[in-house]
Amino acid sequence: MRVTDANARVLAACVGLLFAAPALAQSQGYPDRPVKIIVPFAAAGPTDVVARLIALKLSEKFGQQFYIENMAGAGGNLGMGAAARAPGDGYTILFVSSSYTVNPSLYAKPPYDPDKDFAPVTKAAGSPNGLFVHPSIPAKSVKELVELIKANPGKYTFASPGIGTTPHLSSELFKLTFGLDFALAPFPGGGPSIQSVVAGHTPMCFQAIPPATPLVKDGKLRALAVTAATRSPALPDVPTLDELGIKNQEAETIQGVLLPAGTPKSIVDLLQTEIARIIHLPDVKDKLLAIGLEPDGMSPATFAAYIKADVAKWKRVIADAKIPQIGG
Repeated sequence: MRVTDANARVLAACVGLLFAAPALAQSQGYPDRPVKIIVPFAAAGPTDVVARLIALKLSEKFGQQFYIENMAGAGGNLGMGAAARAPGDGYTILFVSSSYTVNPSLYAKPPYDPDKDFAPVTKAAGSPNGLFVHPSIPAKSVKELVELIKANPGKYTFASPGIGTTPHLSSELFKLTFGLDFALAPFPGGGPSIQSVVAGHTPMCFQAIPPATPLVKDGKLRALAVTAATRSPALPDVPTLDELGIKNQEAETIQGVLLPAGTPKSIVDLLQTEIARIIHLPDVKDKLLAIGLEPDGMSPATFAAYIKADVAKWKRVIADAKIPQIGG
């Protein structure tokens, strides 16, 4: 029998359906039992809050329990490593923050490979960092702040929420960009670091926007810029560093969703579609915005590209700033 172009197309389509059928079958009826969501941080933190908001809606949608298991430790590595070893069947979901893209360079022996161990689902939400100073600092702009620090090498200190956090790395990137000489004071979390700035002990910082916003509105902090491509709805009058001509400074704390490698694409796509829908529901969106998080819901392919770029960026910063690897 002569194979015409039309016959060839039909044959190719049938072969495609044959190979797609197992993956499609694996998503039909999913989930048929409870689904574990690993949060690699303690309860009540931003990642935990976002995971619980989404888990509740997923449970309502699918009629199965999506439950949280907090596995805090080693900067998130404990939980991320456990998720990397889980079966790729859709019954283990991992919610992460930006430590997911930082830790492969910050730790000498991270327990996961972001290129191989996970299937990206979506970035559920994100919050850029802001550059804040105590009101006693005379600088009213980023330009004036740079000039002030250059005129007083070694005098000023930036507070950070801890080694390897995106505010810490934003400080390092800022220092490298302008060749500045200032000290860095790491604190055990965002709360202590920002309170040190409010008290004037360490009068400058990069900080995630949510806890700083009310302090700016009360006049206890001055916001000079945000590290996003666009202005933050929480601080609409504050320019981005990009607007000011200071390029490649974007940094945010993300709330991302991943599945273990090998999870069928149909399940990945199903969860991305549902999570993107959930985070834009009025009640969920309002709760996210109230804690300074901007809903996203990007596609798996877009999120995979985002992760790849973010890993490469922080790898460069950690190397250029000569930050010692943990456990090295």
